[in-house]
Amino acid sequence: MTKPAAPPQDQAGAEPARPSLARTIKAVAWGFFGVRKNSAYEEDIRRLTPLHVVGVGLVAVVLLVLGLVALVKFVVAP
Repeated sequence: MTKPAAPPQDQAGAEPARPSLARTIKAVAWGFFGVRKNSAYEEDIRRLTPLHVVGVGLVAVVLLVLGLVALVKFVVAP
């Protein structure tokens, strides 16, 4: 019988890597901008959960669309 895989650990090896909201927001923001270092991308893959990334991404898209609509209304307003 094989042992279950151990959870990913930090570089220090002390505790498992845990996803954080701030790290997820940062990764999604860099994704919108379109620039990301490969090492940071690989670190995000190890630490972030897909559900968190999708959730933050959807919220970011809604905020972007609402911001653009507000900007257009402001510019076009008499």
